[in-house]
Amino acid sequence: MKFKINLLVAIFTGVLFSTNALAFEGLGRIATPEEVKAWDIDVRPDFVGLPKGSGSVAKGMEVWEAQCASCHGVFGESNEVFTPIVGGTTAADIKNGRVQSLKDGSAPQRTTLMKVPTLSTLWDYINRAMPWTAPKSLSTEEVYAVTAYILNMGGIVGDDFVLSDQNMAQTQAKLPNRNGMQTNHGMWLPSGKPDVKEARCMSNCKPEAKIISYLPEYARDAHGNLKDQNRLVGPVRGVVTVAQANSAQAASKVSMHSGESLFNANGCVACHGIDNKKLGPSVVAVANKYAGKPDAKAYLAGKIKAGGAGVWGDMPMPAQSHLSQEDLNALSDWFLSGKK
Repeated sequence: MKFKINLLVAIFTGVLFSTNALAFEGLGRIATPEEVKAWDIDVRPDFVGLPKGSGSVAKGMEVWEAQCASCHGVFGESNEVFTPIVGGTTAADIKNGRVQSLKDGSAPQRTTLMKVPTLSTLWDYINRAMPWTAPKSLSTEEVYAVTAYILNMGGIVGDDFVLSDQNMAQTQAKLPNRNGMQTNHGMWLPSGKPDVKEARCMSNCKPEAKIISYLPEYARDAHGNLKDQNRLVGPVRGVVTVAQANSAQAASKVSMHSGESLFNANGCVACHGIDNKKLGPSVVAVANKYAGKPDAKAYLAGKIKAGGAGVWGDMPMPAQSHLSQEDLNALSDWFLSGKK
């Protein structure tokens, strides 16, 4: 697998990354140790690859409030842009190493600290992928600090705690779900037995399942349309539960090319609230800023298509170049209306 990846890297970069000193005539070259080191930044569960360094909870709070809270909430509890990082764990979980709410389903939603069994996973992900708008921009100290602050918000370490490469293993021994995943099987151990050993069923197979109970049609919309009650960002999706008549009526009110449907369908709601600021300005704020300007519609349509940053802050907006001019105009009109 590594050989195939190395070959692909060579095709795109002209450099052959290889640990077995193999090279092909006319194709790339052997990577230098410095080049391999620049790519080899992952941290394994056994902490191989973890750089030396440290970071305090206090420092982590500063970095969090400046670069993390806008997406994850002040206390890591936000469920507006991404799923929560903190919550759903107890002091008993920290003591036992197994999150009780994962067993009994008492937590309404799984958080990061409920699931992650290895601290290296959390450190590695922050180091490689965060912050969302500028991955790999955090220093080693900042990654240690943010990791420590997340643990502090989860009640795992104290306010004066300093996380480092020296105490990472001891700190991992406090994770609420450290015993929630076992690795003694084939996927993790090359010497272990395969995870799936059974022969494929070719006889005496169970008959196809038949649905014998379902929610009556008149009761499906008892709590409204569940599809409209789930976030547009993330894996959670709701089922359409409105009655057919109501669904058709709603569809007639909101065209597929209306600003409102485009706002929802293209994920704008993840960064823009109607009358509240999220990562970007609210719809009402945009309407107020450009009210009365004769070229506002064309200007906004161009900004939506091109994306960028600077007008409302440093947070960049991704380009929506896939939208047609008709859709761009409709979305621009809808923003300028302030969703009246």
